[in-house]
Amino acid sequence: MVRNSVMLPLLAIALLGLSACGGKKPLPEAPPVETRPEAPMAPTEAPPQGETQTPVGTTIAPGSLADFVAQAGSDTVLFAYDSYELDDAARAILIRQAQWLARYPGVRVTVEGHADERGTREYNLALGDRRATSAKNFLAAQGVATARLATISYGKERPAVDGSDEAAFAQNRRAVSALTGAQ
Repeated sequence: MVRNSVMLPLLAIALLGLSACGGKKPLPEAPPVETRPEAPMAPTEAPPQGETQTPVGTTIAPGSLADFVAQAGSDTVLFAYDSYELDDAARAILIRQAQWLARYPGVRVTVEGHADERGTREYNLALGDRRATSAKNFLAAQGVATARLATISYGKERPAVDGSDEAAFAQNRRAVSALTGAQ
């Protein structure tokens, strides 16, 4: 009787130990990743208010990130070395972003500021903040409510392109308009 009362708990512990070692469950497949076009599309003219312009044969959902990128030409504006001044190309993209945002008032934007790998972490965080703020202020000047706009700086921590040459540096000096909120 004593032997059964000791063996039963030991058997239960042994079975629990074996069941815990039963092998790993396979991980679920990752969902497909949305990719950005290699070269931004430049619309020939802005679509009429309330309409969207999509390439023939595509199925871009209105109000989606893909629609935003297609309509604005890009979700990214680039900056010169050690600068947070918007050039003409950056202003043109931000104007189209503001026009798209006017059609979708429930969408919020977080403007992410980035820098290339040169300079200290602290310096690049500050520069990324100035770049994000510059883009945010331009969007606000175009009529986007400031309550819909936020900024964050990643400095050199999230490069878009790996590399230590001028071509990589140029792509990493940027502000990215990341859509958030209702879409």
